[in-house]
Amino acid sequence: MNIVLMIFDSLRKDCVGAYGSPPWGKVHTPHFDAFAQEALVLTKAFPESLPTLPARRAIYTGNRVYPFDKGDFRLKGDFVGSPGWGPIPEDELTLAEILHEAGYRTGLISDVYHMFKPSKNFWRGFDQWTFLRGQEMDHARSGPRLTQEEIDHWFPEEVRGKKGHVGIEFIQQCMMNMVDRRREEDYFSPRVLQGAARWLEENWDADRFFLTIESFDPHEPWLPPRHYRKMYLPEEGREQVVSAYGDVEDLDPALVARTRANYMGEVTMCDRWFGHLMESMRVLGLLDDTMVIFTSDHGHSIGDRNYMGKRGYPAAPEVYDIPLMIRFPKAEHAGQTSDVIVQHHDITATILEAAGVEPPVDIEGISFLDDAVNGGTGQREHVTVGWGSSPTVITDKWWFNCKVDGTGVLLYDRDASDPFARNVAHEHPDAIDELFAQALEDAGGSFPEWIVQLAQDQADAPGCSDLAARA
Repeated sequence: MNIVLMIFDSLRKDCVGAYGSPPWGKVHTPHFDAFAQEALVLTKAFPESLPTLPARRAIYTGNRVYPFDKGDFRLKGDFVGSPGWGPIPEDELTLAEILHEAGYRTGLISDVYHMFKPSKNFWRGFDQWTFLRGQEMDHARSGPRLTQEEIDHWFPEEVRGKKGHVGIEFIQQCMMNMVDRRREEDYFSPRVLQGAARWLEENWDADRFFLTIESFDPHEPWLPPRHYRKMYLPEEGREQVVSAYGDVEDLDPALVARTRANYMGEVTMCDRWFGHLMESMRVLGLLDDTMVIFTSDHGHSIGDRNYMGKRGYPAAPEVYDIPLMIRFPKAEHAGQTSDVIVQHHDITATILEAAGVEPPVDIEGISFLDDAVNGGTGQREHVTVGWGSSPTVITDKWWFNCKVDGTGVLLYDRDASDPFARNVAHEHPDAIDELFAQALEDAGGSFPEWIVQLAQDQADAPGCSDLAARA
């Protein structure tokens, strides 16, 4: 059996039609939806750690990254990011290395430039890895630089005030990298998915293959071709393509609407070229002997509860709730839905079980294959998702978020009609202690001192409880 792993960065679960719609309207994803009709659809999938690189480290190794005891990175060639923002540890095997040793031909097609910065090693184990240049702050070009008029067009003053000089450099590099785009095929997700289809065509002689496809879109900057944005907002107006990473209650509603339209346009463009990939697989005769896994690393808040961005504290469902669908060979299990609770690192264990490959060392991910296809309840009753100094514990009943020192508690009742409208921590002190104890247990019984220090230096989230969780 062949295996294709498709990861879209920042793809909100509610922007995949099979899962519903975001609060502001339906997103057109006919190819994602057609895939869902032939797939096993998981409804309770969550990351293991966030953001971008910690999430991939969990997927690529099948191991936990939280509580970031191997995550204090300060490496040349990259900024000091969130805890865990660094390479895969040398003492951990990757899924690609394991499958390569088992006789699979392995390939990676990606435009996630963070994976390829100096000091990174996410291509370990791949027979071919292709890095498509130009996303975000990738220094693919050094000119021509934008004029002030162009900066004003792409970067509204209201958003610029929230991001400052860093934001100007961001938009400068983004637009320099994209200066020669003329056709839709020149955009990033089309390039990635065309490259993946080409890899499949070129590797027809492989007995078995494992292909990982990484599309940074629909991550910001949200710059789809005009015709995609006009599907959602026909009117012309001021442009808005970056995330404010802050409160947007006072932002011009027209700019919020433009941001959403650009994001939705990017999602629909990703959908179209995912359809190209699946059609290529059909033409190549691969759908009868290939398992295709479809997921994202996280979502993005776009005005939800007046916030635009992504963050670990307070944690938000539109960021943490991810799509996960698996199309089996010959569309076996088509139309099935499973509500087993799973995390990113469980994908690794599930792939290995489906491939019949025993990992040479134990991994922490748990295969959900049998439970998901046979209607089982799963092996997890909760997940703990790590992001910086703020774990989030999610059960069917509760959404718990605090700092690792137990302060700044947020507790939401997922059974409420509007779960995130009110922090109920004061009403359920026993629940917060129990959930914090779970976060501590999942961390191995303690948190690294440097993570505790980060928590103590971090301000409490607005609306948090003054109760302190105790394990």
